[in-house]
Amino acid sequence: MTTNQIGLSSNQVAQVIDKLNALLSSYHVFYTNVRGYHWNVKGEHFFALHAQFEEIYTQLQTQIDEIAERILTVGGTPLHAYSDFAINASITEHKNVFEGRKCVSGVVSGLQTLIEEQRILADIAENAGDQGTTDLVAGYTSEQEKMVWMYNAFLG
Repeated sequence: MTTNQIGLSSNQVAQVIDKLNALLSSYHVFYTNVRGYHWNVKGEHFFALHAQFEEIYTQLQTQIDEIAERILTVGGTPLHAYSDFAINASITEHKNVFEGRKCVSGVVSGLQTLIEEQRILADIAENAGDQGTTDLVAGYTSEQEKMVWMYNAFLG
């Protein structure tokens, strides 16, 4: 059996790498959507939402870097072209959204997609014995579940 630099089966970790790259792609598209919400939001909740969206996309930047570095750690190459992100992402572009509630709905939808994708990835990583990836996405999932609850509370 061939192993990678951290002792995981190269064959088993190949699927983890594919799912990590898909997740990386989804994060990039979601990041771009949230930047758009930050720049374009209008309405009575502008000040609160503008600041909140900045907080989200700043956190997404960090998570994007962590996911890419995890791909490298397990022996893969992170995708790094927007054309690849568009093909591999589970999240679609959300363009020309200006109204605050629609922006928040876009955040909720994006988070729900990331959570679903991360749960699948965690199962695959666990089956490959990749505790590092499992732990990484479990932390994201727990935090994002709380965010979904909070943004849904905003939406009523």
